[in-house]
Amino acid sequence: MPYDFKNYLVIGVSSRALFDLSEEDEIFKTQGIEAYSRYQIENEDKILKPGIAFGLIKGILQLNELVKGKRKTEVIIMSKNNADTSLRIFNSIEHYGLDISRAALTSGRPLAPYLKAFNVDLFLSADEKDVQAAIDADIAAGIVQKSDTSYEENSASEIRIAFDGDAVLFSDEAEEIYKTQGLEAFLEHEKKNAQKPLPEGPFAKLLRTLSFLQKQLGERNPIRTALVTARNSPAHERVILTLRHWGVRIDEAFFLGGAPKDGVLKAFGAHIFFDDQDIYLHSSSKVVPSAKVPCKTRKTQATIDQNVKSV
Repeated sequence: MPYDFKNYLVIGVSSRALFDLSEEDEIFKTQGIEAYSRYQIENEDKILKPGIAFGLIKGILQLNELVKGKRKTEVIIMSKNNADTSLRIFNSIEHYGLDISRAALTSGRPLAPYLKAFNVDLFLSADEKDVQAAIDADIAAGIVQKSDTSYEENSASEIRIAFDGDAVLFSDEAEEIYKTQGLEAFLEHEKKNAQKPLPEGPFAKLLRTLSFLQKQLGERNPIRTALVTARNSPAHERVILTLRHWGVRIDEAFFLGGAPKDGVLKAFGAHIFFDDQDIYLHSSSKVVPSAKVPCKTRKTQATIDQNVKSV
């Protein structure tokens, strides 16, 4: 019987997000593909160090151990390597005991077309173009940020995932009002529309999936989620009512009113934090693994007009 990925939480992760390939990436950039391929083959037995997404992926895979015979998650390696240069990656996966058996290796071709083939719920990569293409295809995706933190074996039994609000869980509609009209206009708009649910953002579906998993696992649930947003009163009401409307449980919520997020994220112990703004990611990546959520590419008016003409 064919394996149906629709029944699982599926995460696609690039080799550069899962492992520390900074040295290898530098060889690729400065010496080219042949030197990179030669280096990877010559070092096949040299185990790679954990990367930014390693802790999250390890925790997600451990969900499969909670109920014997009932898998909840799948992780797919999504890499632009070819099969010949990927043995080092698989050797490292085996070394760390990661339950990953599936991969998409495209020899330099874009990865985005294959994300929906695997029903990927979340895509993590260090490649900006691949993540942008995923976001444009309505798949939750984040660009893992270079971090001052290194992976440490964590005995904690929880998987902690933190999200920004606007342009991540929710659409960027309200954020655009803040950017173009200022704080007062933003607060007035949110107060006026407090009873109207916020439109969904790129990570709304993922939050729903996590919430569903939490309910399924019941008392055994190790997933803990947090909303860490620059919003504050009175703009908090619409957020709370929106989550209630979605039927989603968020475990912890922090309405910071523009205060720094890094202290809260460190205290929460996030395995990963998703935000769309560099100003917050710059500080958050110093204390927890972080990933940038790019804005969806907006069609230009000329493209829209051309599409209308072609209908």
